[in-house]
Order: sequence, then C-alpha cells, then structure tokens
Amino acid sequence: FTTILPRMKRRAAACGGQGDYANFECYEFTQFAGETVYIPHGWWHAVLNVTHTVGITQNFCSRRNFDVVWRETRGGRKKMACSWLRRLRERYPDLARRAEELNTRDGFVMWEDDEVEQKKWRRKRMEKERRRMEKKKGRERKGSTTEKERKEDKEEQKEDKGREKNITGSCGSSSSGRESKRTRVGSAREVSPE
Repeated sequence: FTTILPRMKRRAAACGGQGDYANFECYEFTQFAGETVYIPHGWWHAVLNVTHTVGITQNFCSRRNFDVVWRETRGGRKKMACSWLRRLRERYPDLARRAEELNTRDGFVMWEDDEVEQKKWRRKRMEKERRRMEKKKGRERKGSTTEKERKEDKEEQKEDKGREKNITGSCGSSSSGRESKRTRVGSAREVSPE
C-alpha cells in the first residue's frame, strides 16, 4: 500500500493505458463489519486491515475450471504448484494426469524439474542472506545493536520464511471483524457500484 501500489499507479499513468498497463483500473474502498466483498476470478487485489479484523476467504477450483486454475497457479506460484501436484497424485490421480497433460501440451517445466530456475532461486536467496549477515556484522562492529535493528533483523527473517510458505491468494472474502481497506487492481471492466 505504501510502496508497490503507488508505484503501479504512477507507471500506469505514465504509460497512458498502453503496454503492461493497458486497461489498468484501481478501486479502493473500505469494507465495514458484516459486509461481504466478492472478488472475481483473476482480479489482483490487496487488503489492508485498518483495525483488528477476522477475514474469511474462499478459493475455488473444480473440475470445471481446473485447466484455467492450474495454468495460472503453475506459472505464478511455481513452488506451490509442485506441492499441489504431489497432493493431486495422492488424492485425485485423474486431475494430476490432467495437470501433467497440460504441462506437456504447453511445454511447461515444473519448478522442481527446472534446475536453472532452482539455481537462480538459491543464488538469490544466498545473496540476500549474505547481505543480511554483512549488515548484522556491521552493526556488531560499531557496537551494540539497537532494539530497532534487532527487530528489523527478526522481521526480515520472518518475511523470508513467509515467502517460502505456499499460501494462495483469495478469490472472495467476508469481513466479520471491523474495517478492512480493500484495493482491487486489475483489468476487468464490469464492477458493481455497491
């Protein structure tokens, strides 16, 4: 909300609705307690909870929309798609076969099978850890670290762990807490005024 969204808005304005930001639209609103928001399939979105909030989300994948969901997931959430495929093989072998058929037909290589992508990911991760350790050593050399610096280190480690977890985004949500500020970023044109 403070970095990425403003950057996207600036780039969209600078592009004049062309290129990567063709049909770019952004809706910002506040969702109050008890209200439900439906976010259509494929719409990018972000949520900022402005008070303590309990949110309930539901993602939906069925045999009917499996092909679309699988293609989006394998391309956008590569590690999660590997984990999902393993589970499909155990519980829904027919869907696992379908996923593998789609991969073959599209020439798609799964992240676990792509050594080049794995090497890039490991290098990036090692470089980030090296920079973090250098920063920490620099703090230790200059004396004791402040509480704020220790907190920053913990937050960075938490973020790294969070990125490694495979959690999906939501396609719809219901607010049973207080207020949430929701931002929808995407290219779909039809939006209900309420």
